[in-house]
Amino acid sequence: MTFDLRLIPLLPFVGAVLLMLFGRRMARDTVFVIAALAIAAACVVSVDAVFSALPDAGPGGLVDVVGTWIATGDLHVDLAFRLDGLSGVMCLVITFVGFLIHVFAAGYMADDPDYARFFAYLNLFCGAMLVLVLGDSLPVLFIGWEGVGLCSYLLIGFWYSSTANADAGKKAFITNRIGDFGFLLGMFLLFQYAGSLSIPEISSAARTGTALMQPIWFGQPVAFWAAVFLFIGAAGKSAQIPLYVWLPDAMAGPTPVSALIHAATMVTAGVYMIARMHEVYVLVPAAMAIVAVVGAATAMFAAVIGFAQNDFKKVLAYSTVSQLGFMFVGVGTSNFDGGIFHLVTHAFFKAGLFLCAGSVMHAMSGSGDIRIMGGLRKKLPVTHGVFWVCWLAICGIPIFSGFFSKDSIIAGAFATEIYGEHLAWVGKLVGVMLMIAALGTAFYMSRLYFLVFSGSETRADEKIRHHIHESPPIMTVPLVVLAAGAALVGLIGLPSELWHHPEQNLLAHELEPVVRTELVISTSTEIIFMVASTLLAVAGIGLAYAFYGGGYRELARAFAGKFPGFVRLVQDKFRVDELYGAIIIRPIKAVARGLYVFVDRIVIDKILVEGTGVIVDVFSRIARAVQGGDGQRYMAVFAVGVAVLVHFAIQPTLPFTKLKVSQTGRSVEVDARRGTRQSTRPLDYVFDFGDGRPVAKGTAAEQRHDYDRPGSYTIRVTVRDPRWGTEDDFKEKVEVQ
Repeated sequence: MTFDLRLIPLLPFVGAVLLMLFGRRMARDTVFVIAALAIAAACVVSVDAVFSALPDAGPGGLVDVVGTWIATGDLHVDLAFRLDGLSGVMCLVITFVGFLIHVFAAGYMADDPDYARFFAYLNLFCGAMLVLVLGDSLPVLFIGWEGVGLCSYLLIGFWYSSTANADAGKKAFITNRIGDFGFLLGMFLLFQYAGSLSIPEISSAARTGTALMQPIWFGQPVAFWAAVFLFIGAAGKSAQIPLYVWLPDAMAGPTPVSALIHAATMVTAGVYMIARMHEVYVLVPAAMAIVAVVGAATAMFAAVIGFAQNDFKKVLAYSTVSQLGFMFVGVGTSNFDGGIFHLVTHAFFKAGLFLCAGSVMHAMSGSGDIRIMGGLRKKLPVTHGVFWVCWLAICGIPIFSGFFSKDSIIAGAFATEIYGEHLAWVGKLVGVMLMIAALGTAFYMSRLYFLVFSGSETRADEKIRHHIHESPPIMTVPLVVLAAGAALVGLIGLPSELWHHPEQNLLAHELEPVVRTELVISTSTEIIFMVASTLLAVAGIGLAYAFYGGGYRELARAFAGKFPGFVRLVQDKFRVDELYGAIIIRPIKAVARGLYVFVDRIVIDKILVEGTGVIVDVFSRIARAVQGGDGQRYMAVFAVGVAVLVHFAIQPTLPFTKLKVSQTGRSVEVDARRGTRQSTRPLDYVFDFGDGRPVAKGTAAEQRHDYDRPGSYTIRVTVRDPRWGTEDDFKEKVEVQ
């Protein structure tokens, strides 16, 4: 069945182009209407495609081929889009949550002088992400992949007049290029061995016994290395160890940008890509194990860093890094629908949390320092209510969306059998790591909630306290809608094992034709981990209340006083940025500086540019010295030149540097010619082979000689020119066996 899927990304692109070209001459209301209508229209088309057209489509879903993009040799790539259950869910999340962020941004950015440019970038960002999820081939997906990377650079560094903001944008862009290099290597491997870059064709080729299972490096098959390289790209885009360092610095951009990056667009791209390429990953359990272990390690590590951060948005940034780790564990344990389920719930509660951060900072005169907040529950009632719902959702309290999605991943990690006998321990290991991360999540998010909203008084100065007020409706209405999603969207993924009715898990039912289910979770396992997840969430909240309920309590001060070094280390994010600076950035800068000084300043400037001038100057001075109009001097120079020419002309034609001697047993052949060229006039050659026998004379430049006994001999050849009486000698030593 056909459907104009191209409209879904095209509408935001049209909005972006209009705003880039004419936005500066438009009224702010007009700018907002164009931007919001573009993403809203894309949402409407997505809803129509998913709920009206997709149910009547065949197994492959809806396909829209715009035309041939690349056709050379064996490579054929169509500019084509495909919408199935997986890409349909992603389109709905991107467009719906993206629309709410657009609406919020209209109020948040109301006084910004670059209002039109901001909304143009937002539209461009959403359009690129839609291309990514709809791409029917890896090259088309890669267009969107690079597009969101570009847009992140533009939006993170949006306030580029500040050096810190511009540097944050560059950091995000460069870090992602490292990951993208891995992604490209994975693409090249798949094309080399699968013969196609079409995702359906690659999936069809991902079978045991095919070329993808051919061992290439270290005994591992093509599919393993392709999966690992693709995951490197995913680790860069979705901020996993070791390429996570760009995401916390992305907070330099406006808060709506943070919400869009963290909730609805860029950082979810890696999770989506692995789910889309799941046929390749399930072929090699070792690659799945790498994805799961890295995800679990990232979830734990980022959670610990979140314990001591004092910037509102930085806490949420490390929360995103940690929650992405949960998603990677989901897809890495073959629980693909669980990973996508958490992606969907996370989009709602994380967008709500970030926009609440924007609302709070809007009230706090732009400050995001949670140490000066507190007591905002009554002063910002709507923002507090939304944050409360999203906080409980991310902590994993029952009935809220995060409870269902996080529990499905943890239970799936313990239940998975994808790794086989030799790697069976991986599932249990990552499950335990996620439970620790879940406890940490409840703690640091509760710390954030208590320091910002609990207590009777705000810890800020009088000027900020006087400014505190609730945000206008254009900002609070999207918050309320996101809160409703954070509370209720978990119902689309109710664990069917509890009621033995698979159709009740609406999301899994939608994804089933696309993502091959490799995981079965028993009812008892599901119940055990539901209870365990709830206890961990309650414990984390209770522990945070003991430390920070109502503000900084004595227990928090005592802990910081007893372990100041550890607290400082966590506040400094374990100094990973400093480590990267020492072992990567500074050495590269030193090499670049050396190349600049040697190549640019010395080789290019001094030798090639200035050196050319010096050479011309020297020769011009020499020429000027002999061009003085003195006839006697001219004749003297002429005579010297003629003498030099005569000298070289009368020399016999000799070998370049040494004789050419070839040896066979006790027989040698000597060739005294210059290359293969004979002299233009007759020369006399005298060959003395050094064995006491008479010398050979004549005009032949080649001579053969047989030695009677072995030994070391010196061959001497004298070349004479009978016309001029000149001669020259050559010697060559030979060993005769």
